[in-house]
Amino acid sequence: MYWFAKNLIAGPLLLTVFRPWIVGRENIPKNGAVIFAGNHLSFIDSVFLPLVLDRPISFLAKSEYFTGKGIKGWLTKLFFKGTGMLPIDRTGGKASEASLNTGLSVLSRGEQLGIYPEGTRSPDGKMYRGRTGVARMILESGAPVIPIAMVDTEKVMPAGRRIPKVRRIGIIFGEPLDFSRFQGLEGDRFVLRSITDEIMYELNRLSGQEYVDVYASSVKEKATSQNR
Repeated sequence: MYWFAKNLIAGPLLLTVFRPWIVGRENIPKNGAVIFAGNHLSFIDSVFLPLVLDRPISFLAKSEYFTGKGIKGWLTKLFFKGTGMLPIDRTGGKASEASLNTGLSVLSRGEQLGIYPEGTRSPDGKMYRGRTGVARMILESGAPVIPIAMVDTEKVMPAGRRIPKVRRIGIIFGEPLDFSRFQGLEGDRFVLRSITDEIMYELNRLSGQEYVDVYASSVKEKATSQNR
């Protein structure tokens, strides 16, 4: 499905219309397991990143995308499966453990996995505090980590917009991050926070976004409660 969507249907058209510019393509491993850790500005981050990679990539996506009813629900599920999305339950506890195992299974097969450490799209274009699940996955898999900065995707398709605006976007691939010095310490929450913060620092450096040291989900929840 991924190859079909990328090469025969949407891929060539999207690349022609939006003409994404790319920096750091030489930093992408040509084979083996790899974790792409990126900022998250727009829904289309997960659409354009696969189009510029030579190998398929899987993303962890909230399970609600796969449970819709009727024709719309079926089409939504088909789209997310076609773009490499894997359903995960984000309610915490055992669900979080299952999400971790889903990602690890992808990496154990020598495949590529995309993760957004912020856990959700930025509500305002700023960068928010990363969640430590990405650090656990890094240490347990031993996979190399490539930081990615998506540029201007929120201007093409901001939250709530159904039809994207036509303008160029950018994708910056940073140099691989090495966390082998922390191997075996995946149970240490201070180590997990240190790794996550190092990733967020690099993403902030690449993207130039304003950084806010709170979780994006907290900002969204606060905005929702104020609008009630």
